[in-house]
Amino acid sequence: MTSKPNIKLGVVMDPISAINPKKDSTMAMLLEAQQRGWSLYYMEQNDLFLDNTEAYAMIRPLSVNSSLDNWFESGEAVTQPLSDLDVILMRKDPPFDIDYIYTTYLLEQAEAAGTLVVNKPQSLRDANEKLYTAWFPHCCTPSMVTSQPERIKAFLAEHGDIIVKPLSAMGGASIFRVTEDNPNVNVIIEVMTNNGQTLTMAQRYLPEILQGDKRILLIDGEPIPYALARIPADGETRANLATGGTGVGQPLSERDQWLCKEIGPTLKAKGLTFVGLDVIGDYVTEINVTSPTGIRELDNQFNLNISAKLMDAIEVRLA
Repeated sequence: MTSKPNIKLGVVMDPISAINPKKDSTMAMLLEAQQRGWSLYYMEQNDLFLDNTEAYAMIRPLSVNSSLDNWFESGEAVTQPLSDLDVILMRKDPPFDIDYIYTTYLLEQAEAAGTLVVNKPQSLRDANEKLYTAWFPHCCTPSMVTSQPERIKAFLAEHGDIIVKPLSAMGGASIFRVTEDNPNVNVIIEVMTNNGQTLTMAQRYLPEILQGDKRILLIDGEPIPYALARIPADGETRANLATGGTGVGQPLSERDQWLCKEIGPTLKAKGLTFVGLDVIGDYVTEINVTSPTGIRELDNQFNLNISAKLMDAIEVRLA
């Protein structure tokens, strides 16, 4: 039973016309909300604005369907306060750049006016998807975050085989595996650190990546009982589906469940309602809070409805 007779749900996302409706997790959420009789409203990031202290947007009424050819219809944009909405899903993909941060400030004003924002805007800023692993050192592989090339080289010398990646990207973009005998090691580190100007993450390489980079979805700190193990394509270090990885569902291991128990309560307390943990072997490598994916693959492989669990959690928050 919903907390209100007609919940108004807004979504901030990249252009809906450009998504893959068969695989898109936001689409799964919208279909479930619509099935419940909720009213849907669509925004892109540049539709939001602040007038004095009140957050507004150019908001379009939205309807969605399961067609792979014509999966949405949107009405004419109308300017209205974000506080007119009961809940807003913040599903804008990274890069987590300065405009993304500014958007969280606007969403925080909507939150202050009574709108539930999923995930919580302040926590989106606080929990960088790569850096936030440092808050759970007992769950993570050795890592280094620095803009100083010599420190990354020292980390490489210590571990012999490392991953170097940016702090703001997604989908496997600009991730390098670096070994000591790599003739391009200097140029990779120079480019990634912008010649010593940009903070960059290095992590010890985990050979268990060949068995899959597992995506574990948590709702209010509780894990879905299956992970999506993303297997790298032949000759590829990255397992991301966007780089050709194959998604294979599997039950959570005992270690997976332990990791979730260690991290989940903190995520819930911070208002991070929907989160994706990336786990390689025994270690969490990223904590995805911006726009985690994997819903459709797990739903299809295990006959789940993950979006229903998310909407149930949202209803509890609205009660």
